Amino acid sequence: GSGGFRKRKHDNFPHGQRREEKENVNPPSALMTSFKSFQLELDTKHDKYERLVKLSRDITIESKRTIFLLHRFTSAPNGEEILRESEVKLDAVRQKIKQVAQELIGEDMYQFHRAISPGLQEYVEAVSFQYFIKTRSLISVEEINKQLIFTAEDREETTNMTSNSHDKQPHTWSLKVTPVDYLLGVADLTGELMRLCISSVGNGDIDTPFELSQFLRQIYDGFTFIGNTGPYEVSKKLYTLKQSLAKVENACYTLKVRGSEIPKHMLADVFSTKTELIDQEEGLP
Repeated sequence: GSGGFRKRKHDNFPHGQRREEKENVNPPSALMTSFKSFQLELDTKHDKYERLVKLSRDITIESKRTIFLLHRFTSAPNGEEILRESEVKLDAVRQKIKQVAQELIGEDMYQFHRAISPGLQEYVEAVSFQYFIKTRSLISVEEINKQLIFTAEDREETTNMTSNSHDKQPHTWSLKVTPVDYLLGVADLTGELMRLCISSVGNGDIDTPFELSQFLRQIYDGFTFIGNTGPYEVSKKLYTLKQSLAKVENACYTLKVRGSEIPKHMLADVFSTKTELIDQEEGLP
């Protein structure tokens, strides 16, 4: 019509037909084929990394819930029931870690370490907190890794293994907590022990703060041996560890000097105000 644009000659052919003709003229070279395989490999690794990040987030959430549950141990009438419930929660966390171990079959764990490290640190904190409540001692990294060896117990998993035996997939999965993750988890544990100290005093338990003070002093001495030679994250958390130790020692000092003057039901309030003053003096939020 008048005023319209003239059609170009090649517009009569559909785009798909022109693309096919172009590919027929220029077949894919060996270089392009290699880059396509690289693209597929990178996409696969990125998808696995995202799956591991989600699993690590679930591990972190469930481990925190276990820690909150264990803090009720001092005030609960039946502490054994709290410990049994925490064991059930930790078993559920280990099932998530089992999925992480299955994702890392045939992979270099250190390529995906940043994705799973936050969850492993939180798990170490929860397990070591439960272990301390039970035994008043620190769990070793070897003991933690023993709990992270999984076998194909489900019937569906075993049938899949036998049917796909040519894939050479193992019947056992394991995931080892690295020494750095273990140290960072233990450093976070000291904050939970400091809260346990305050809650114990509030419930009239005067012996626990002195046990915690000695235990935290041993942990702090161990961390000072590492010094500046360890990873940056470890030296960064050493300051927080020192603050937790100072608060527990301050609680023990108050108990020793003024314990007979202050009623037991008011000791927790006194410690809370003292810890707030310490935080304000040192500029902590």
